[in-house]
Amino acid sequence: MALPEFSMRQLLEAGAHFGHQTHRWNPKMDRYIFGEKSNIHIIDLSQTVPLLHQALLKVREVAAKGGRVLFVGTKRQASDHIKASAQRCAQYYVNSRWLGGTLTNWQTVSKSIARLRELDAIAAGGAVGLTKREVLDRTRERDKLDRSLGGIASMGGVPDLMFVIDTNKEAIAILEAKKLGIPVVAVVDSNCDPDAVTYPIPGNDDAARAIQLYCDLIADAVLDGLTEGQVRGGVDIGASSRPPVEPAVAAVEVERERTPVESPMDGPTGANY
Repeated sequence: MALPEFSMRQLLEAGAHFGHQTHRWNPKMDRYIFGEKSNIHIIDLSQTVPLLHQALLKVREVAAKGGRVLFVGTKRQASDHIKASAQRCAQYYVNSRWLGGTLTNWQTVSKSIARLRELDAIAAGGAVGLTKREVLDRTRERDKLDRSLGGIASMGGVPDLMFVIDTNKEAIAILEAKKLGIPVVAVVDSNCDPDAVTYPIPGNDDAARAIQLYCDLIADAVLDGLTEGQVRGGVDIGASSRPPVEPAVAAVEVERERTPVESPMDGPTGANY
C-alpha cells in the first residue's frame, strides 16, 4: 500500500503551472505565484507538490476509516473526469449542478433522492398503467433528478471529505461544507481564495489534462485508503473473490474506456488564456 506517485514533470506536462491573466488574480494567491509570463501568472509547482501530497494523505486517511468522499466539479472541462474518477473508487459525485442545500438541507435532499428511486422503479417496471404523456413527464422528471442527484443517491448522509475543482464556481458547495465542518480538498487557481478551503492545491483548474491528473490521483488515494482499511480490519485481500484493483491497473482500464480521445492540438492551459 502506498500513496499514488506523481512528479513535478507530470504537473508541468499537464499545464498545472499556468494561472490566469495577471489582472484576474486573487491577491491571496500571492504566496503561491512564482512569477508571470506574457501577462499570465505562473504557479509555483514547488509548493504544489508538497500540498498535493498532504491532500492525498488526508484523502487516504478518510477512506481508510470508511469515510465518504464527495467529488465536486460541474464545469464542462471537469464534469466527465469527476464522474469517472468517483465511480472508479466507489465514491460519490456532483458533476452537473450543485443544488443549494445539498448538504445543509440533507433531509429535504433525501426526499428528492427517494423520489428518484421511485421513478427508477416505475421505469424498471415498464411504467404499467401509465399513459404516454405520464410516461414522458416521469421520464423528464427522472432525468432531471438524476443529473443533479444521481451521483449522491447512495451516499446515505453528508460526506466526510469533499474534493473540488474550481472553488469559485463551487463556492456554495464549499460554504455548505465549511458550515458543517467538512474538510475540503480543492484545486486553487490564481484567481481563487486559498483560505476558503482546508487543503488547497495550487494549480490550473481549467486544463483538461490537469483536471484529469488531479482526479486520478485523488481516486487512487481513495483506493489505497480502502485497501488499508480492509487490511486493518483483518480482511485477507488475497483470498477475496474480488480483490481491490491496483491504481495503475484501474487507470489503464479507465483510459481504454475513455472516449473521445483528446486531440493533440488541445493546449495545456485550457480556458485560462
